[in-house]
Amino acid sequence: MRQLQIMIKLVCWNIAAQRKEVWDELFSMDADVALLQEVKPVPSELPSNVELDPFDLCEPWDKKLFDRWPTVVRLSNRVKVEWFRRVLPTSYVECNEMAVSGIGTISAARVIPVEENVETFIAASMYARWIFPHKLTKSKWSVGYPDGSAHRIMSDLSAFIGHHDPSTHRILAAGDLNLCLGTLMSSPGDLPERTRSVFQRFEDLGLEMVGPQSPNGRMANPIPSMLPPDTKNVPTFALYERPENARLQLDYVFASRGFHEAVHVRALNGLEEWGPSDHCRILIEID
Repeated sequence: MRQLQIMIKLVCWNIAAQRKEVWDELFSMDADVALLQEVKPVPSELPSNVELDPFDLCEPWDKKLFDRWPTVVRLSNRVKVEWFRRVLPTSYVECNEMAVSGIGTISAARVIPVEENVETFIAASMYARWIFPHKLTKSKWSVGYPDGSAHRIMSDLSAFIGHHDPSTHRILAAGDLNLCLGTLMSSPGDLPERTRSVFQRFEDLGLEMVGPQSPNGRMANPIPSMLPPDTKNVPTFALYERPENARLQLDYVFASRGFHEAVHVRALNGLEEWGPSDHCRILIEID
């Protein structure tokens, strides 16, 4: 008799901070783990199979410094989750700790499938928050830049990579990078070279981008002028929280080279499946 294939299902989602309906949608998805960004206080009543990070979301920083945080949530009894406690940057941490250099940029945990034939992996929720240029620059970038946060995230993830061979570790990192892959040099107000450096560094670390990319999601129509005609980007961010306004992909999933072959990603960005946030959900399946 053919053995049924065991699959672990994750959802990556920037939940826009405060909506109860987001949590209701999340709990109805039959997923095992959620990688969330822009999380504020969570609901006081949770389903029995849901488990939250036992460490304070903003630890070790003052809550006043930033009010929205990434986190990892267990959603089913098909997995066990062991969270890493965030600590200030240091050269040595304990097994259950993770040195974090950016405020509100990353949360990570070990995901341990209950089925013994599915291997444990590290799952990280990433949020590349905007950083304002220094006043001395007299820059007109009123929003700021996210690539600095993205590089801090990768520096923190690097602590889990201790060998040249990517097969020695299993890392899945997903989230909102606030960057658009492949923007053209002519794009106004963008920093294409700095954006490219982020995606190149993921690759240099042995973390392959596994999507979402077309055909695993709805493409923008027409293609934004800031992108090349052959782009495979699928929009994951909707201006004014209206899916029909979605043009840019800001959310991505990366996995350790080798491990990435078992990771399948799709953007739930159709008009009828978008969900109650300005970002769509990213479905991640591991077999």
